[in-house]
Amino acid sequence: MFCWGDGSSGQFGLNFENVSVPTAGNIFSDKVTEITCGEQHTLFLTVDGRILSCGRNSKGQLGRQKNRDSKLPAPVEGLGAVVSVACGQDHSVAVCASGQVYSWGAGGEGQLGIGLTTVSKVPRPRPVPIPSPLPITVIQVACGNSHSLALTKGGQVFSWGFNSHGQLGLGKEVALQPIPALVRSLIGVPVTQVAAGGTHTLALTLPGLVYCCGANKAGQLGLNRVDEKGRFNICAVPALRVLGVSFISCGEAHSAVLTKGGQVFTFGEGSQGQLGHNASANELLPKLVEGMDGLVSQIACGSHHTLVLGSSGQLWAFGSGVKGQLGTGITEGCLRPTSVLLKRAPGGTATVTHNDMKISVGWNSNFIYTAESSEREQPIGRLDKAKLQKWLTMEQGNAEAERGISLMFSTSSSLVASFTKTSASPSTKAAGALRVDLEAASQAFDQLFNIPWIRKSVNILPLVDTLRDSAAVIKSPEIFMILPTIPLLHDDQNVMNMVMALAIVIDEDLNETAMNSLKEWWSSMETNIMTKHILMWKNALSFMLRNGLLVTHNPGVKFLLEALKYLHRANKRAGRTQEVPASTFYVEEIIDRVIPMDDVELWRFWSTREDTEVTPVIFCRYPFVLNLICKMAIFNSNALFTKVVHKLTHWQTVMYPSGTFPDNPESPPAPIFQLALRRPSLIKDTFRQLGAADHDYFKRELVVQFVEDMKLSLVNKRDFFLHVFEELLAAESEMFMYNDTKTLVWFPAKPRVEEKSYFLFGVLCGMALYNHNIVHLPFPLALFKKMVGVKPSLEDLREFDPVVGGSLRYLLEDYTDDDVEENLDLTFTVIWDDQKVELDPKETGKPVTSTNKKQFVDAYVNLAFNRSVEKVFEEFRRGFFKVCDRDVVELFQPEELRGVMVGKEDYDWDTLKQNTVYVGEYHARHPNIINFWEAFEELTDNQKKAFLLFLTGCDRVPILGMDKIQMTVAVLQNSTELHFPESLTCHFLLLLPIYPSKEMLLARLKEAVAHNRGFWKE
Repeated sequence: MFCWGDGSSGQFGLNFENVSVPTAGNIFSDKVTEITCGEQHTLFLTVDGRILSCGRNSKGQLGRQKNRDSKLPAPVEGLGAVVSVACGQDHSVAVCASGQVYSWGAGGEGQLGIGLTTVSKVPRPRPVPIPSPLPITVIQVACGNSHSLALTKGGQVFSWGFNSHGQLGLGKEVALQPIPALVRSLIGVPVTQVAAGGTHTLALTLPGLVYCCGANKAGQLGLNRVDEKGRFNICAVPALRVLGVSFISCGEAHSAVLTKGGQVFTFGEGSQGQLGHNASANELLPKLVEGMDGLVSQIACGSHHTLVLGSSGQLWAFGSGVKGQLGTGITEGCLRPTSVLLKRAPGGTATVTHNDMKISVGWNSNFIYTAESSEREQPIGRLDKAKLQKWLTMEQGNAEAERGISLMFSTSSSLVASFTKTSASPSTKAAGALRVDLEAASQAFDQLFNIPWIRKSVNILPLVDTLRDSAAVIKSPEIFMILPTIPLLHDDQNVMNMVMALAIVIDEDLNETAMNSLKEWWSSMETNIMTKHILMWKNALSFMLRNGLLVTHNPGVKFLLEALKYLHRANKRAGRTQEVPASTFYVEEIIDRVIPMDDVELWRFWSTREDTEVTPVIFCRYPFVLNLICKMAIFNSNALFTKVVHKLTHWQTVMYPSGTFPDNPESPPAPIFQLALRRPSLIKDTFRQLGAADHDYFKRELVVQFVEDMKLSLVNKRDFFLHVFEELLAAESEMFMYNDTKTLVWFPAKPRVEEKSYFLFGVLCGMALYNHNIVHLPFPLALFKKMVGVKPSLEDLREFDPVVGGSLRYLLEDYTDDDVEENLDLTFTVIWDDQKVELDPKETGKPVTSTNKKQFVDAYVNLAFNRSVEKVFEEFRRGFFKVCDRDVVELFQPEELRGVMVGKEDYDWDTLKQNTVYVGEYHARHPNIINFWEAFEELTDNQKKAFLLFLTGCDRVPILGMDKIQMTVAVLQNSTELHFPESLTCHFLLLLPIYPSKEMLLARLKEAVAHNRGFWKE
């Protein structure tokens, strides 16, 4: 052991005071594992767990009843099995193998943490009460001038003492903390080491981030700023994020960090040269210390000097030397690293080796010594595969395994640590990066919780309770990304006490910075992880509905819905590589427990009022949880209600003629909207009558009458929509532009018909939806997105024009050459709908470069779906919403709205057959029915679609599937084998003559579906 510097109070345990060169001294028969120094006292931890102390004892910091100083080391009274020690200015703290913490010495500012009332001095060790719901052991302590820190094996940090500059990390409200308090800002942060300066604190984490708080007058927090009064809020040190820090140390007002690459960075006060930058200026940012050969293995900060040990055994010092603490033989300071030579005792054989030597630094004194290796408890680290496999292969857990699993789930920090990505990963170093491996966590949890003894060993309620109390200040919310992947939180029995609590934390308590981080991370989750997150909240919501808790737990249900809303927004954010299907969010229990029209009425009532505590749950505010059946029920109920109101108004005016009520009109308005049309002039007559009608009539029951056949029939309505849309969307109408394959249409950039036609087309589309008719609308999804307020994307352009869209995607995502301008020769001048357009009107022929290619792609998509069609689309949308209520339509997702209006092409003919009903003499085993289905199987796919058109008036399947088509088959009365099959489309009724053979039935069926597509008989 060598020591040098200030020994004026006997803190070396030798018979000499100040020593300006390292001097060897063999003062112990005991082997030492750790030495720690205060301002003028020293603690020696021996291999058998005893503490020897020497130096000044004015405050009882030596831990013995006698008050006098001691130049010879003597045992601290009443302590054994100690594993770690730390010294403050005049106080001492120790950790025993049990995890119990003891303290003694100066206590006037609460730095001992032993009680609610402070004591100026405590000469003998007293237990420090570390509050925790679980018995988690403390493994490391650190002391500043008048504050103390403790780190648990679960990665939690506790602090106590003086908080003059925010060094406790407990916020500005706490001036002095007399007993240990959990540093809630670091909940969920996997801390691996704590360090205390004079009045500042640093905490190192498993991925290598450093957090800081406290005094910052000289820049000792490394934040590129100064804080005259100190920093009371904990924050990460951005400049250290990419360095890969492995160790931290603090002086009075400066800090040093050691990186995994063996480099040293210092920052803070530099007036004495303690930063080693050959200058006396303060440094507000971490700066590399140069001038030391080779790699560094250890660092230690004194009050105003710094000691560095190289991997090869070379020792350097810099900073103040007034007490000889630089070991250069003189009492002058040094601004840059200077080599320290060790002075051997006569006959001594001590040598410095990098493997077993340790350095320890006090205020102005230093030790370098050979430390006996000892097994020190470490904070819980990453869950290694070997340990996981060991647990998974155990049929029954033993005490050690159960303790290990319990510890992993005991704190947020330990759970985050278990799945922290390796710090070498670039993804962990970026600002705001998610540093946990969610995939690894999810897989491990799935395996672990399949094993009964493991499931019984885990209790995460204390963890959730701590989160609830810490949400307002939590700095790193990764724990909220991990928890939904734990199967326990998907169980019904944990809904009320845990899942609900988490929903409240996220919706109400979590601070804005943490919420912003979560929103970013949610948006980047893989699909399988996103699904688990959704299911945790959705299962809880289902539980509440199933158990009739909607009214009694109204706020709780709202919190769950809000949590799902965050995920839904994240799922929809542009940039997600793959969205979770909308159906994943559907809560099926809603349709059975909520009356659609009641919910709509509440929705409308509260839309004009400010919410209060009694505002009920309104599911229309969260349309993403409503399945398609529920949304269609809401839409249809709303439409029916409107139609009924019109009928009641008509009835009222008929029953109470003019004069009965002063506000009654002279003649009652018709409760229906009737179109009288000529088949050869279908569009002309339709547009003329729609254009002349009062817009209020569009919401009434539609009745269609063809002048060639004056009978009114529901068949006419289906027939009308079928043919009017066929004609409108035909090329001859000149209303739309077609894509290259003629499979999709879009609004033209330069319309050939008057804009009013698009308004009327919108009215027709609205009326089709309002009157439950599937129609032919071969538009890209972009149309339906715009109708519900969703911005079209590049994917929509790829749907409409695969060549252009594919090229743009390649340019944006796959083309990595930096020289886009030279190699691709693209400009912002494009051709759209046969017109030349400048995507940037301010600069003609602007070249596309690697820096503006996203701007180019975005502008191209905007041109196609917004800029070029602004007027005509607005007319279309205006017409559509003259019929349908916009707020109800916007309940639908774009994909859902397209499906409801256009149907789908999922032809499940087996379901059609299974659902068919037979009446009269027909039954499933009737020979003619058997022949019919055999003949049906022989039809081509197109002929089967034609049959569906023949039967229903539409060749597409309803969005809810073939289950919604129940065909009824009856005998065509008074028919012979010469007759063709007939249908009543409004009833899905097939009237089938009896034929003598399958061949004749097949021939007649083909003829019927091929040539009887027009106006069906009734």
